[in-house]
Amino acid sequence: MSEANDDKRARIVDARRKLRERFLDKIAGTPSLADGAPMGSGPTNRHGMPQLPPDQYETRKWPVLDLGVKPKVSTATWSLTIDGAVRRPTTLAWSDLLALEQIEDVSDFHCVTKWSKLNLRWRGVRLADVLALAEPADEARFLMCHAHDSYTVNLPVEEALKPDVLLAHTVDGAPLPVEHGGPCRVITPQLYAWKGAKWVKRIELLTADQLGFWEERGYSNTAYPWRNDRYS
Repeated sequence: MSEANDDKRARIVDARRKLRERFLDKIAGTPSLADGAPMGSGPTNRHGMPQLPPDQYETRKWPVLDLGVKPKVSTATWSLTIDGAVRRPTTLAWSDLLALEQIEDVSDFHCVTKWSKLNLRWRGVRLADVLALAEPADEARFLMCHAHDSYTVNLPVEEALKPDVLLAHTVDGAPLPVEHGGPCRVITPQLYAWKGAKWVKRIELLTADQLGFWEERGYSNTAYPWRNDRYS
């Protein structure tokens, strides 16, 4: 790795640390960390919660749900823009994404339609690192993910900064399939899976919350699986 890349990664680590410090209290207060009696069944998972949230069942398959469109985006043309309430609007190419620190993490995938796929092995980049690159403004409190199929989904910044929230490009040792959001999608293991946008192309920082596609249609704005928090 070049000295320039080393310096860039060091700057990102410092920026991520400062960003997380701004949101530490809010991160600690999120449902998955503050819930003293999470609901569900099965052994305790890696976050200290029941492995299966209430009314979920484990599946070995990986069902496909989308808006009826599966955009085919090549890594040669892929880009991700981070803008809105930021000090440094940023656009990444695929090579830029791969130049960031690559994280390997195992997490579970809980769909609001009641199936859960457990122990998926992901590889990707922390969403926190990408946000840190763009330097969210002091008043930034939420973000909206925009996808190539026109899907949108909102998140509080404190959820986006969690270390298991990734821009994932690899799953179980293989490139993320198109039908599951490849070449790159967001994953949100501590929330229902619809909070992680497939085929993500833009992340817009917001000073006030805005509802995404499913939230506008009656789905929960908080989407916490261990309270059966499916609908508003």
